[in-house]
Parts: sequence; C-alpha cells; structure tokens
Amino acid sequence: MRISYPVFFFSRKEKKQIQEAIQEAEKNTSGEVRVHLDHKCRGSVYGHAQKVFHRIGMTKTAQRNGVLIYLATRDKKFAVLGDVGINEKVPVGFWNDVVLIMTEYFKQNKFAEGISKAAVRIGEKLKAYFPHQANDKNELADGISY
Repeated sequence: MRISYPVFFFSRKEKKQIQEAIQEAEKNTSGEVRVHLDHKCRGSVYGHAQKVFHRIGMTKTAQRNGVLIYLATRDKKFAVLGDVGINEKVPVGFWNDVVLIMTEYFKQNKFAEGISKAAVRIGEKLKAYFPHQANDKNELADGISY
C-alpha cells in the first residue's frame, strides 16, 4: 500500500526515474514538462490542475509550450494540460494516448512508470510542433513539485 501524502508518494529511485524521463522527453522538443503532486483535489481535477498550472509558473515559457502532468494522490485523480502555444497547434484528442498510457500503469499501481512513460511520449508528440533547437534552454525545473 502506498502512502498517499505527495512528498512521500514516490521513493527516491522513482523520483529519479521521473526526472530522467522528463529530461529524456525534453531532448526531443523545446517544450517543457513538469509533474506536480497534490494530496487532494477539490472539485474538477482539470479545473484544479489549471490553477496549479498558473501557480507554478507553467505559463512562463517563451513559446508557451509547457505541459503539466498533475496527480492528486489521495483522490487518485490526474490530468495532463498543455499551455496555449501547444493547444493552438495540436489536434483535438492530442493528449488521449498519454492519458491512456497513464491509466494503464496507474491501474497496476505503477505510478512512477506511468508518469515516466507519459513524459517520454509527450516529448515525442511535441517534437512535431516544437522541435528541439540548438539554442534551447531548460526554462522550467525537471523535478516534481508539491
């Protein structure tokens, strides 16, 4: 049984795995990927994730191409959100396969694996719209925020 309080939700090894997956994802794209954990999510998970998106500075990338993977550990809710720069370019249903990947792993209580696979897939998907440039810099931290 996992402890649901966010800061203790992942082991050190799992946190490292997620951070490495984010770094791998960002090798393919100028897009930025972040993971945020909360204990509880009141109301709509998407609405709450949008508030977190703004609060943690996801809108501060030059191309507005940040992606947030949000997870409420106790409530077992999650969302994947892209900033306006992404949403203006991608087709409807763009995030569906990412959500499906996470859902399959989460059903098996493999949360770190699900987030890691999703992060890498996000990098692959964003590559078509925001390819990595030689002068790209890491605009957002790659670790997990709480």
